[in-house]
Amino acid sequence: MQKSELIGIISLLETPKKILITTHTNPDGDAIGSSLAMFGYLQKKGHTVSVMIPDPDPAFLHWMPFHSSILVFRDQQELCLASIEKAEVIFCLDYNGLGRVSDAEEPLRNARAIKILIDHHRNPAPDFNYMFSIIETSSTCELVYDFIAGCGDTGLIDKDIAACIYAGIITDTGSFSYSCNYEKTYLITADLYRKGIDGERIHRLVYDTYSEGRLRLLGFAISEKLVVLHEFHTAYIYLSKEDLDRFDYQVGDTEDIVNYGLSVAGINLAALFSERDGVIRVSLRSKGNFSVNDIAHKYFNGGGHVNAAGANSYLSLEETVRIFVEMLPDYKEKLTSVY
Repeated sequence: MQKSELIGIISLLETPKKILITTHTNPDGDAIGSSLAMFGYLQKKGHTVSVMIPDPDPAFLHWMPFHSSILVFRDQQELCLASIEKAEVIFCLDYNGLGRVSDAEEPLRNARAIKILIDHHRNPAPDFNYMFSIIETSSTCELVYDFIAGCGDTGLIDKDIAACIYAGIITDTGSFSYSCNYEKTYLITADLYRKGIDGERIHRLVYDTYSEGRLRLLGFAISEKLVVLHEFHTAYIYLSKEDLDRFDYQVGDTEDIVNYGLSVAGINLAALFSERDGVIRVSLRSKGNFSVNDIAHKYFNGGGHVNAAGANSYLSLEETVRIFVEMLPDYKEKLTSVY
């Protein structure tokens, strides 16, 4: 964000405003953490604030401070439309274009409010009045910290706001195992500890609250649905609607399953294909300099980051997997020489 843009936002927020915070469909830890951290901060600044997500978030995120303030567009459409209509400012967090908010896209696109983007995904769309977009940053939560700091308000970050920011950082970096090769990420994390967070407790709340069904689904996915293609240094897992129903699938139960394919020695590309509500959710992960963002965009009209990207496919599960497997020979050389 240019200094002039930050000055413009600070000036905009000098007087109390009606503000709506939004994030993307299938919200993850970074989406929810950044939204709720911003909610807590803006409330402290005297604004009237609402948070809206397109569809429900996973149960393992419901412990977060301020979570009860969230409106779900899919389930509370009337309240959400009213919040969009009343908003003078809309913060758009952890997504790079209004096409990422599902059924809320048209109402948000038509909103009269000033739209402010805070995000770390590639290729932001020209949908926003102000843009704070840095793709090298670990997470949108880290950018929210930077935004608050840029406003001169790190003193307003209390334990609750810090916990939301920390949750987003650890979930978007796999507990500091990727996308975090920058000193600044750790300096910010250190400051969050100074604010009083309990990192061990947050980790337990995020990672140690699996339902029995989720744990059994993970075991089934690895044992029965993992395909390893050593020739292409690739592994993928495919889960049909029947597979998910068998294990009483709940929102978030497939979170991180894709990373298990990447943990196989010699594997540089991993994919998860899961069938939900007539749509195939495609999750892609990679190592080193191999860009799954390019694959997600070219073959599935999706996107994300170099090493983590996703998309939706409206073809069958079988056809989606076929497209993925058939494109692998084109990337064989790159997958062999990942660094």
